[in-house]
Amino acid sequence: MPPSRQEDERTSRPPLLEIVVPAFNEEARLPGGLLQLCAKLARLPFPAAVIVVDNRSTDDTARIVREWPQEQVPVRLVECPRPGKGAAVRAGLLTTTAPLVGFCDADMATDLDAVDVAVGLLIGGERVVVGSRAHDRSDVENRHSRVRELGAVGFRALARRLVNGVSDTQCGFKFFDGSLARQVAARLRTPGFAFDVELLARCARLGFPAVEIPVQWHDMPGSRFSPARHTTGIVLELGRIWLRLRLEPRRGEQPAWDQAPDPIGYP
Repeated sequence: MPPSRQEDERTSRPPLLEIVVPAFNEEARLPGGLLQLCAKLARLPFPAAVIVVDNRSTDDTARIVREWPQEQVPVRLVECPRPGKGAAVRAGLLTTTAPLVGFCDADMATDLDAVDVAVGLLIGGERVVVGSRAHDRSDVENRHSRVRELGAVGFRALARRLVNGVSDTQCGFKFFDGSLARQVAARLRTPGFAFDVELLARCARLGFPAVEIPVQWHDMPGSRFSPARHTTGIVLELGRIWLRLRLEPRRGEQPAWDQAPDPIGYP
């Protein structure tokens, strides 16, 4: 069935909201995730679009995006040659042009009803809105091992030293004023797991602390995070962020990626 006139107008107008989805070998989870996300965005009262960032996938991730039907919600592909989730999110944010932007994980572990809350707060004047599994009104289904839960507690304790007032820096559901997100993304230098900490810390340094909102979150299979393999690298990554923010380069100096090995790209 050909698209209706209303659908044509919706896809031809510039989006008010763009959502970045980083993807590394997500051929199994991406189709279902995109179906959910596009269905949600199609119900919004304004145009929205999706940017999938293919992070050097070796499966059919890129083909899935290229062949995705462009009906009510445009979906476009961005290639990111630098490995790591932080690198992928940065690349996606820097290609946005919309007044409001955000990113979420390909598995859609966070219930997308939270999009309405995040967008409402941004329209109301907030600049940074993040989902928090630690919020007292969040509903979290967690099947992680005890070891991983203890690791998360330790990570949050370290992250709070860098991002005051944020109880959960790692929930993959964050929304921003578009101009702020692009300004901060241009200075991001953390390509791996802890990039969220640097992102939120930089927003706070500019005077825009994050507002946390409750979420419904379901633990999804397919996580690549291993406490045994990745804990040391993540602690080192947090240390580099702390040092970098203390020794901020002169204004106007172009940032460069860390040359240290990426401890983990995707949780």
